[in-house]
Amino acid sequence: MTDDLTSRARAGDGEAFAALIQPYRKELQVHCYRMLGSMQEAEDILQDTLLAAWQGLGGFEERASIRTWLYRIATNRCLNARRSTSRRQAREWNVPDVEPPEPTRLGEVVWLQPCPDTLLDTPLGPEARYEQTESISLAFVTALQALPPRQVAVLVLRDVLGFPAAEVAAMLDSTVDSVTSALKRARVTLPRRPAADHQPPTPGSAAEGAVVAKFVRAWESADLDALVELLTDDVFISMPPIPLEYEGREPAARFCASVFRAGRRFDLVPTRANGQPAFGAYLRASNGISHGTSLYVLTLAGARISAMTAFDSSVLPRFGLPRSLPSRDT
Repeated sequence: MTDDLTSRARAGDGEAFAALIQPYRKELQVHCYRMLGSMQEAEDILQDTLLAAWQGLGGFEERASIRTWLYRIATNRCLNARRSTSRRQAREWNVPDVEPPEPTRLGEVVWLQPCPDTLLDTPLGPEARYEQTESISLAFVTALQALPPRQVAVLVLRDVLGFPAAEVAAMLDSTVDSVTSALKRARVTLPRRPAADHQPPTPGSAAEGAVVAKFVRAWESADLDALVELLTDDVFISMPPIPLEYEGREPAARFCASVFRAGRRFDLVPTRANGQPAFGAYLRASNGISHGTSLYVLTLAGARISAMTAFDSSVLPRFGLPRSLPSRDT
C-alpha cells in the first residue's frame, strides 16, 4: 500500500501524497514542538517540512522508511529555526488594575507555548528512555530549549523517539561517534528526574483528580490559604511570554494575592496540556460574562503542585476553548 502511494505521489498525485504522509502529521508536529518549544513555530515548520517532502519526493531513494525520511527533513528545519534570532519576544506585564510583586528572576524561554494532549500519541521506538508524558512535560520541553541545537536533535531522536544511532547519524549527516558524544553531553546537562515522592500522579487517576479539585476550589473562591497549602516549598510560577518568574512558596503566594486583589474572581474550564492538568481561566465581569485571560498548566509532585505556568489567552482556541463564556457566579 505504501509503495503504491509513493509511486502515485511521485507521479504528481497530490491525494496520494496526502495519504502517504497523513499517519505522520501529528507526531511530526509534536517532534517540532519538542525541539522548538512553540506550537506556532512547530506548525510553521511542519508545513515547511511537508512542502519540502512533496517537492523532494523524486529524490527519496527509499534507503530508509518514509517516516525516517520525513523526520530527517523536519529535524533539519527545526535546527535552522533554532539558530534563527527571530523568535517570539518577551512581553511586558499588561494586566489592568494588577501590580505584580517583584519577581524572583526573569525567564529566558519566553517563546514557550503549551501542547494539547490531543496530539500526544507519538509511537516510541524500542530504544526510547522516556515515557510519553514525561517526554512532553513542560519541564522537559523547557529544559530542551537550553541545550545546543544539535544536542536537542540527538537527544529527542535517540532518547525520546528511540531511533537507532546509525539512523540519527544519517539524518544529521554525521557519524555514530559524533551522535553518541552529543547524546552524552545532552544527558549530563538535562536536570535529573524528580525523586519518587515528587513524581506526578498517574494522569486521570483519583490521586490526580483530588489535587486538581482542591486547586479549582481554592482558585475559584480566591482562597489564598487553601491555595498556598497545596504548593510545594519550591513551587515555580511562570507566565511566558511575560518573563516574570516566582520561585518558592512565599513569592508564589504574593503573586497569587496580587491576582486576586480588587475582587477579581475566575471560572476555570478543565483541559489537558503536555500530559498535565490544565485550565482555561476566565475572569468574571459584572455583566455575567467571563472573559478568557489565561491557560494554566499545573505540574504536580505527589499530592502537591510544584509549578504553574500561565499562558496568555491567545492559546485558548488551540484547546477548543472559547474567548468568553457565561459566568457561573456573578
